[in-house]
Amino acid sequence: MNLILWRHADAEDGTPDIKRRLTEKGKRQARLMAEWLRGHLPDNVRVLVSPAVRARQTADALGMDYSILDEVAPDVAPSTLLAAAGWPTAGDSVLVVGHQPTLGMAASQLIVGDESLLNMKKGAIVWIVREEGSEGATNVLKAAMSPEML
Repeated sequence: MNLILWRHADAEDGTPDIKRRLTEKGKRQARLMAEWLRGHLPDNVRVLVSPAVRARQTADALGMDYSILDEVAPDVAPSTLLAAAGWPTAGDSVLVVGHQPTLGMAASQLIVGDESLLNMKKGAIVWIVREEGSEGATNVLKAAMSPEML
């Protein structure tokens, strides 16, 4: 299984939190990362997106269909997000567009085995692959990238 965690791009300040929109910087970040993702995503990837406006705008840059799920909204538990993605048994590829600290905690859980906070930059991705081998299953960090690297 491929699990790609994508933090929403830079957003304006304000309330209510769920309605915050991307800044011009955020729109550029989303476009850059979306372009890179389109060139690297596996076929038939499922895209799950937070209902927050900034997350939906980030996902819109990808130009793909997606499902909006409350299970990837701001401040959900990492276990809730991972269950919504079907980790680790879904067998397909899933891209989740969501928020800190949930994404960083989920990535940390899968990479190092605990939910220590891994701080993801705005617009960044962490790509983790679940590989089955002769000694059992392992989680492999495939990529970690921020828009500034592109």
